[in-house]
Amino acid sequence: MASRVRRSAVAGSWYPGDRATLAAEVDARLAAAAGACRGRLVGLVSPHAGLRYSGAVAAEAYALLRGRRALTVVLVGPSHRVAFEGVSVYAQGAFETPLGMTRVAEDVAEALARAHPSITTDPWPHREEHSLEMQVPFVQRAAPDARIVPVLLGTQTRAVVDVLAAALAGAVAGRDVVLVASTDLSHYHSSARAGALDAQVTECVARLDPEALMDRLEAFPGHACGGGALAAVVKAARGLGAVRGQVLRYATSGDVEAGDTSRVVGYLAAALTAAAPA
Repeated sequence: MASRVRRSAVAGSWYPGDRATLAAEVDARLAAAAGACRGRLVGLVSPHAGLRYSGAVAAEAYALLRGRRALTVVLVGPSHRVAFEGVSVYAQGAFETPLGMTRVAEDVAEALARAHPSITTDPWPHREEHSLEMQVPFVQRAAPDARIVPVLLGTQTRAVVDVLAAALAGAVAGRDVVLVASTDLSHYHSSARAGALDAQVTECVARLDPEALMDRLEAFPGHACGGGALAAVVKAARGLGAVRGQVLRYATSGDVEAGDTSRVVGYLAAALTAAAPA
C-alpha cells in the first residue's frame, strides 16, 4: 500500500497495544465528547500525553472530525527526541498503529516541502516521536478515511513559526484540510500555578493571536512543549479564514483519578473556526 511505513513507537506504553482495546478506549472517549463548535472548522489544538492522562481532552477536539470524508489532517508537533534545525515533513507512505495504517497525503506534504528550504522530508526525526503518533488513533477512529501530513518542528523560534505558518496556509488553501497543533501546556507545577500559566496560552488561542503567544513563549518557554507548533497552526488558520478560537476543554494530569496535584501537566483542546458559509 505504501512505499514507507512509520511503525508505532509507543503502542503498548502510551496507549494500548492491541487493536480491540485501543479502539474501545478511543471510541468511548469520542462518544463522551460534545462534538460541536461554531463555524467552519479550520484547525484543532490537541494534547499528546499518554491516552490515560490526556485522552479525554484530545477527544473533545477529534470528535469534531466525525463524519468527515475525503479529509486531510495536517499534524504539527514538536520533536522531543531528535534535535534538528527547521521543519521535517514525513512525506511518503503511512503511519501505522494497532488500528491499522493511515496514509500520508503526499501531494500536500510535497507542497509543504517545496515552500521553503528549511522544510525538509527527512523521515528520521519521526521514527520515535510521540507528539504526532498520539494523534493518529483519534484520526483513525473519528475520520477513518482521512489522510495525514505529519510535520515536526525541530526548532520553535519565531522565524521557523513564520515560515511554517506561511507554508501551511499556501499548501492547504482550497483543500479539505484541518490543521492540528499537538502540544501539552505547562509541566510539573502545582495545579494552581499551572492554571495561571496555561490561562495565558488559552487566552492567546481564544483571541487567535499568534504574535502574543510567541511573546509569551519567548519570555517563558515552559508555557508549552509544542508552543511553536501551536503558534504556527494558529497563524496559518488565521490566513485560511479562521476568526475565532473556541476552548473546548482544559484539564491537567492531576484531574485523572484524583492524581497528584503538586506536579501536573496542562492539556488543552480547542477549535479554530471561520465564519460558517452563508
